[in-house]
Amino acid sequence: MSEENENEAAISSPVVSARAPSPVGPYPHARRVGGMLFLSGIGPRRPGTDEIPGVERDGDGRIISYDIEAQVRSTIENIRAILEDGGSSLENVVDVLVFLTDMDRDFPTFNRVYAEYFGEIRPARTTVGVTSLPTPIAVELKVVAMVRGSRLEARGSGVGGSGVEARGSRLGAPESGRETE
Repeated sequence: MSEENENEAAISSPVVSARAPSPVGPYPHARRVGGMLFLSGIGPRRPGTDEIPGVERDGDGRIISYDIEAQVRSTIENIRAILEDGGSSLENVVDVLVFLTDMDRDFPTFNRVYAEYFGEIRPARTTVGVTSLPTPIAVELKVVAMVRGSRLEARGSGVGGSGVEARGSRLGAPESGRETE
């Protein structure tokens, strides 16, 4: 292995969890880069069976209804498994990107279930509506988390203390909102 490849391997390593459903493409569940863990998009499929929780199908196998609450819970439990296998936890999540296939119908339920898991943690979050996802699921989450024991976590970037104080409308701006020299 070349020195450049060795350095890259030391900086970035894939994470694949036997406790989560297999990725649907040529990518790992996550990549660990330094003290951060970057998860691929994760949905609710059950590990080993690829069953989608809460889905009702007609005689031809088409989805006729789904339970968004069951899908959100399963998605977050899949994320929990990947985070733990990658050296992190739900408590260390700092950013979440949410994809919903029916924003109008599913957002209130999604938000309620999400709050059960992340209400105290309060990571940054973006939620977008999409027309479809790669498998017939209604929700997918992409997550970024700190790795346990990383220098970032040790600085107090976790729950209860960001280490950054925001005043006014900009970080570090005086309360009056006027900048100082």
